Amino acid sequence: MKNRKILSLLLTGAMTAALLAAPAQAAETPPIRVSSYKGNTLEVGERSGLVIGPSGMDYIVTSSDPDTVAVEQITGFWVAVAKSEGTAEITAANRAGVSGTLTLTVGSANAPASPDSAIQPDNMEIRQELIRLINQTRKANGVSELPVSEALMNAAQVCSNRRYTWHHSQEECQAAADAGYPYGFGDNLTVFTGTEDAAQHALDNWINSPGHFHTMIDPACDCIGVGVTQHDGITYCFMFVGIPNSVNFYA
Repeated sequence: MKNRKILSLLLTGAMTAALLAAPAQAAETPPIRVSSYKGNTLEVGERSGLVIGPSGMDYIVTSSDPDTVAVEQITGFWVAVAKSEGTAEITAANRAGVSGTLTLTVGSANAPASPDSAIQPDNMEIRQELIRLINQTRKANGVSELPVSEALMNAAQVCSNRRYTWHHSQEECQAAADAGYPYGFGDNLTVFTGTEDAAQHALDNWINSPGHFHTMIDPACDCIGVGVTQHDGITYCFMFVGIPNSVNFYA
């Protein structure tokens, strides 16, 4: 009996060792996506924010030729700065060493627009300014600034393009799910007449509405996306803020 017990213990130890020795299946690492607010072609002296996904990670961003395109980090955002004519590759890498790239071409300010430069995301300068103002407001109210989520940027723009004048909860949730954002979120909508100073106008409307203001400075949020559409002199603005560990029931 004693020998059997020893043999049993040896077998158990061998099985444990085999299990420990078995290689763990590596979790699939999502690809890193890098895009530019203003498209792939910039003019000398132009600046463009970078959208890097998945959101919620820390990235190191570098340029293959800083004399052509430099990169700067400003209040949590990465920005490409066109310095001189030429081409540079922008690389964003996470701590695990996974990276994604974007090729930017810089042309003369007087050169004809290339086909790539004509394909610009909708109202991106206004959207970038709105994000800056929202993060400035969050910081002033003692909460952290939010990184841009590519998925929420796309979802918010889909909703603003539909020119909603009131919330359509199911459609908004579906837009976020379709864009690839897997969690719940908070969102603000504002619609107003006029197109001048649109980012500041939207921010002021949300600051002056207690419910919208609370959503904008919610400390539970971890990323942001905004959409802006201007049509027939009317401006439609959406803000989506991601809330991790919450559920989108339409996802």
